[in-house]
Amino acid sequence: MVKTGLEILANKLPGKLSGKSIGVLCHAPSVTKKFIHITDILAGRRDCRLTAIFGPQHGIFGQTQDNMIEWEGSRHPRFGIPVFSLYGKNRKPSPLMLKEMDVLLIDLQDVGARLYTYIWTVKLCIEACTEAGIAVWILDRPNPIGKLPLDGPVLKEDYFTFVGGASIPLCHRMTMGEMALWIKEKYYPSCDLNIVWMKGWRRNSLFSGTGLPWVLPSPNMPTLQTAIVYPGTVLTEALNLSEGRGTTIPFELIGAPFINSEKLLKNLKNRNISGCRFRAHDFIPTFNKYAGLICHGIQIHVTDPGKYYPVAAAMNIFDAIIETSHTGSLQFNQPPYEYEEKLMPFDILSGDDGMRDTLRNRLDLKAEKARWRCDIEEFGKEFDKFSSYPD
Repeated sequence: MVKTGLEILANKLPGKLSGKSIGVLCHAPSVTKKFIHITDILAGRRDCRLTAIFGPQHGIFGQTQDNMIEWEGSRHPRFGIPVFSLYGKNRKPSPLMLKEMDVLLIDLQDVGARLYTYIWTVKLCIEACTEAGIAVWILDRPNPIGKLPLDGPVLKEDYFTFVGGASIPLCHRMTMGEMALWIKEKYYPSCDLNIVWMKGWRRNSLFSGTGLPWVLPSPNMPTLQTAIVYPGTVLTEALNLSEGRGTTIPFELIGAPFINSEKLLKNLKNRNISGCRFRAHDFIPTFNKYAGLICHGIQIHVTDPGKYYPVAAAMNIFDAIIETSHTGSLQFNQPPYEYEEKLMPFDILSGDDGMRDTLRNRLDLKAEKARWRCDIEEFGKEFDKFSSYPD
């Protein structure tokens, strides 16, 4: 079974942390196998002192349901220490927030998609702590979809935003610790970065094989199945399609009032997309896009994760919707999106404007995927330097 960085720290505090004042960036999944939260572990220790708690998007315990719902800090009701929001007035810790600590300890569960915001909160923390001379410690956790192949465009630097700040593929197979190490080496080489690596984890695995409890990393990430499809279907956020927010299986459902479900299903079956099957499924979102309206669409059922390319599958779904709907029905949303005012939302999520141009101009999907493969091969050569776990 897998031991996370938190499990290792809870068993024995690293000597470098003994006697230190510690701030912790955490959220709901920052727990041990026995569901003990990191803040309770640190607050109960006598060999270090918990001085502040930081939370990313969605709050410390996933309170904020949707995207772009900011939250503000408070004081912890039991510990009497400040709780700082890094998804509100501040996304980067201010010097005032950091003044009472020697170390920032980070324990966040990622989901394996580049655009998930937690690692970019970590990047801003690395920047702030480097400037302040404060050490950063990462407690590593599994990439829950490490078994999936690398897929999607590698993010181009011109498209760096809060949903992507390093040149990695959309579906990247990296852990939080490996991404933090990549960020340090590429952008903040003077950062005092320390990583408590996991024990027993293999990259070619799914979260279901770890023996760890699945605690929602964010409100619309209810299951491992959601995480498996998410690197591709999250692109639906940048389209006039419902990604199933407002239902119990977000990101597994895609639909809109203008879609013909039966035509779409037939078109997708003819494409022979590997690792998955599709089923016609209509739904009525209770909130977000098309709330209260019938959306006609499909549900994705992943049958073989090792052969499932989530970004390529999503691109095929979007292309099939264009092919089976009235001309001009599918639209790309305009900015703003996640603090970005100028760049197209679809481009900052996908990695550049290539996929959008391919879909908009009905270009060859195989050529677009070949473009990704070239960039992924180059990424793979660099990633070998940072890889810390066996397949």
